[in-house]
Amino acid sequence: MAEKFDNLEEHLEKFVENIRQLGIIVSDFQPSSQTGLSQKLNFMITGLQDIEKCRQQLHDINVPLEVFEYIDQGRNPQLYTKECLESALAKNEQVKGKIDTLTKFKSLLISELGKIFPEEMTKYKAIHGDDPPS
Repeated sequence: MAEKFDNLEEHLEKFVENIRQLGIIVSDFQPSSQTGLSQKLNFMITGLQDIEKCRQQLHDINVPLEVFEYIDQGRNPQLYTKECLESALAKNEQVKGKIDTLTKFKSLLISELGKIFPEEMTKYKAIHGDDPPS
């Protein structure tokens, strides 16, 4: 899988370099540079075709739109992954806290109900097999 990305990266780097050179030619255009300009335009077309071939190999890759927003904002796209992981860890801690709180509440509730309704709680425990956790 990595070779597909490497191949695309190589074609994109070549394409960007070709565009840079094309910009230089165009910014200081002289009639004598028409041949070089035509050649660079043809290289650009070939580069786009090569990139299209790479795209077909990577059709099953989905990139979240937020990654493109990070790039548009001039931020490192790897920060998106980092922030997603940090968010997932924070959410995991919240959920773990809620589970712990509900487990303690269940234990306390069963204990208190056992004091008030001992016969019913004995039946409940027999049916559900719930021994209150300590």
